[in-house]
Amino acid sequence: MSVYMILDAEVHNPVEYEKYKAAAPQYVARHGGEYCCRGGAAEIFLGDWQPERIVMLKFPSREKYEAFINDPDYKPWKEMRESLTTIKQWMLIEGM
Repeated sequence: MSVYMILDAEVHNPVEYEKYKAAAPQYVARHGGEYCCRGGAAEIFLGDWQPERIVMLKFPSREKYEAFINDPDYKPWKEMRESLTTIKQWMLIEGM
């Protein structure tokens, strides 16, 4: 089953974050992932949620997502992202 990782990122250092944005797609693709959206304007229709930066990734399975997030080559980039952002993240499992 496909899984979608949905993130709301508050970026604390936009200049350094550009480096992460340039590097991350190769690791996502390496594990069969794809970006559904990556930033852009958000229009809220209901409630008071005010997202900062929405990123949604689709992976063919949870195992593929886990392989991406635990990829040793991605680790320094993950650490960089964690140092530059505050993330709210959730997973949607297709068909459940």
